[in-house]
Order: sequence, then C-alpha cells, then structure tokens
Amino acid sequence: MPAPSTWWCWPARTAAPRDQCRYAAWKGTALEASVESVVAKGGGVGGGSAGHHVNSDIVYDACGGSATSSIALNNPYDRSLTFTTGMFRWPHYANTINDSHVAERDRMGRTMAFVARAVKDGRTSGGAAWGVGVNEGASLFVDRNGLATLSGSSAYVVLGDHQPEVAVSGQPLTYANFKIWRVTNGQTYNFANRPTCGYYLRSVTNGVPSGNLYTGTPVTDCSTNPPPPGGGSSYTEVEPNDSRSAANDVTANSYPLTVTGDMKSGNDRDYFKLSVASGQTLGVSCAIPSAYDADLYLLDANGTTVTRSVNDGAGADESASLTRTASGTGTYYVEVEAYSGSGAADYTCTASRS
Repeated sequence: MPAPSTWWCWPARTAAPRDQCRYAAWKGTALEASVESVVAKGGGVGGGSAGHHVNSDIVYDACGGSATSSIALNNPYDRSLTFTTGMFRWPHYANTINDSHVAERDRMGRTMAFVARAVKDGRTSGGAAWGVGVNEGASLFVDRNGLATLSGSSAYVVLGDHQPEVAVSGQPLTYANFKIWRVTNGQTYNFANRPTCGYYLRSVTNGVPSGNLYTGTPVTDCSTNPPPPGGGSSYTEVEPNDSRSAANDVTANSYPLTVTGDMKSGNDRDYFKLSVASGQTLGVSCAIPSAYDADLYLLDANGTTVTRSVNDGAGADESASLTRTASGTGTYYVEVEAYSGSGAADYTCTASRS
C-alpha cells in the first residue's frame, strides 16, 4: 500500500502476556511524546501483539493478569480486566479498545467483554465502543486520516452501540447484537467515517456466545441501518495543538462532530480548526469532567473571539454558537482552555452545523 512519509511501528514480536502493562507505563513520558510527534508530522501507527494493544483509545493493559474469553464472559469485572486511558489519542481513533491474537487464542469473547465494559463504565462518548481485534502475525496500520489497512490474515472490528443487558461484577455477560466487521489482508476500515453496514451480528447470553464469532453473513443494506448513536464522526485531539497555527484540522469531518481531549496542565489550550458557510450556524457544546474547570471560545480566522462560554466551577459544562453572516465559507477555531485544574479525564465537545 502507499505509505505515509513515516510510520511508527510498535514491536511485532510475540509478546509476553503482560508486555502491554510495561508499555502503558510509558504514558506521559518522552517516549510517548516521540511517538506522537511522528503522527503529527504526517505519519501513521501500527503494531503487533502488545504493540497493537497500546495504540487504542482505551488500553487493555493486562496489569492484573491475562484474561481469557471464558473468564471475561463469565465475569466482565474479573480482576484481570484492567485498563489504561489517556495514553495515545490518534486522529479519528476515539472510543476504540484493541485486542490481539484474536482467532488463534479464541479471544473474541474477551474483546466483546472489553467493549461491553467500556460502554457500561462510560469510558466512551456517544454510548458506543469499537473493539479492534487482530489475528496473530497481522498488523493494522492507521494513517492520520483514520484509514486503517490490514497487513496479515484477518482483523475484526466489534461495535457495541448500546448498554449491556447484564454487565455486573460476579455475573456472566449478556449483550445482544454486537456488530462485527471482518477485515482481510489488504482491506481497509475507515475510522474517520465508520461503516454502518457490512457487519454480521452476534450476541452473548449468560456468558455464552451465539454461533461462530469469527464468521457470519454480513448486512449489506445500509438504508435499513442508521449510523451509530450520535452519527457524524469523531476526532481525538493530537498534541501539540496549543495555538491556532498548530490547531487540529477537522474541516473534512462530517457533522455532528464529537471531539475529545483533556487539559494536560493548568495552562493547556486546545485548538480545532473548522469551516462555516455563509448563513450557517455553528453550535458547540462541551461536557467538562469534574477534574478541572475549562472554558470554551469560538474564534474567527484572525483569532478574534466571536463568542465564549465561561461557566464557573470544575465540571461545569460549556456551550456557545455563532452564525456566519458574511458571504462565502470562513475558517473558525474552537478553543478549549484550562481555567483551573488539569488531568487525564476527557472533555467531550460536540459541534453541529445547521
């Protein structure tokens, strides 16, 4: 496949069961910053085994031990199911949780449990999570535009788009209608514009999966299958984006657009660049976590504040809108700015245009 100018590839060897626990410990270090700089320059990322695990939005870190499908399905809150968040935030790869050696070690069941846990625990935006399971010897390379290309045998994208029927500690999982896409060597999956058909359905009842989890008859009629909750597209901030000149460019994304990020320090500012057509209204609403107080600004192309929302208090949500009255299409910026506090907890901003 045509490759970007640079790739960062995590180790593709067969990793020990807890290697991703060691990799997750690099969160917040110079190594993390170095990897992120590759993508910021136009590169992509990929990896095998534990290197695949740590590239997702939510990382199964295995710091409590390696879970099997049987363990995970019979108790999705077993102590071996531990997760790290806030490590890498690749463009368009929000709300994902990776798994490896899926078919060879029969791990599809635990991938399903990961997805159900992510939704139940509120670790994702929009009430949906995507498990990305890759077979042994395969690697999924994701470019900065969110297009993932598989090298190797097979990979599976598992969507959970509703709350589990049963997901509590000490009880077997029940979850109806996971949507599963199977990707084969050379095929792609677009995480920037995630498919709404082409999947097959599988359920788990009292910890027991329905049918063969690795194959099925795909749904091909997109007209009968609406997009996942919220529709539109998602984007996760990529640092550095602390100025208008370094803003994350989301002009090509579909709407409604969900953007997630965090305030890494008490003076952090996150900028996102977008466009608004003449007569169009841009509305932005941000859910702010209780860890910090953040404010919302909408700026024009020159950096002038058009409107703002500066509610007081940690966890206070922000909302602002503007209407372009000038002719043509103009560039605008969404700025999320730390007012007090900081942390790895995500804010979630939803932008709409009407």
